[in-house]
Amino acid sequence: MSTNAAPTLALDRLSSLLERFQVSAHLFHTGALCGITSFDAQPGRGFFHVLRSGSMVVTHHQGAQAIQRLEISEPTLLFYPQPLAHQFHNAPKEGSDFTCASVHFEGDGNHPLARALPSVIVLPLAQVPGLAGALDLLFQEADNVRCGHRLMVDRLFEVVLLQLLRWLLDHGEESGVSMGLVSGLADPQLARALTAIHESPETAWSLESLADLAAMSRSAFAGRFKRVVGVAPAEYLTDWRMAIAKKQLSQGRAVKLIAPELGYANASALSRVFAQRAGMSPREWLARGHKSRG
Repeated sequence: MSTNAAPTLALDRLSSLLERFQVSAHLFHTGALCGITSFDAQPGRGFFHVLRSGSMVVTHHQGAQAIQRLEISEPTLLFYPQPLAHQFHNAPKEGSDFTCASVHFEGDGNHPLARALPSVIVLPLAQVPGLAGALDLLFQEADNVRCGHRLMVDRLFEVVLLQLLRWLLDHGEESGVSMGLVSGLADPQLARALTAIHESPETAWSLESLADLAAMSRSAFAGRFKRVVGVAPAEYLTDWRMAIAKKQLSQGRAVKLIAPELGYANASALSRVFAQRAGMSPREWLARGHKSRG
């Protein structure tokens, strides 16, 4: 089989992933922020800030220690997919104009995208022209309280987030994404194998079958997958299955029901792999408080 012919059919790289692990956004502020505003780090919660006008200094913190200081002087999007404490420093009187939402990643720290992205992404809006239409709608809704205002703004934030993720798949290195799931989905050939895994985790995927999807030889596929995604194909498949298992366990589903949906012959087989990966059985994992928060 040729290793040079990349598949050309259109591919939806995000839907199967985000249908399994959803992301939701909730507006909590629109308007000026003055003085110092602090945002704490909490597992499973991120932030999406849009600086609409003005300038500011943002500092990132680890414990009580500031680890980074940024000066921002143009309309900018700040996305925090991982827990990272941060502070906005604005003029004490006039402030700067913001629209802000909290972002909840289903599965908390187990959300594949949250794990794959850097702790913060800072993008001037001029660099992401594809966001203009959705941002215009977002700002119109945020500035005018009407029937369904909060629900509409939340949904529009989610649209902007989805468009940002699309942009990251094509420009990941510009935002500091150099290895991992996002980089793999940005690769036209690897994306076909990754999307197949996401859509059908119960399939007994072999190195050969995944390489066929990517239109590559087994050796070329295995090498590129490990180099770009950071793990071997078989390891990624297991990680994906375990992420789904953890989500479903936390929602109260029994191991014996989850096992066949993830390609395991029985509950014992799934429990054995789970223990190898998590260092404890599913029962012990649940006993440590890993249950759905709602």
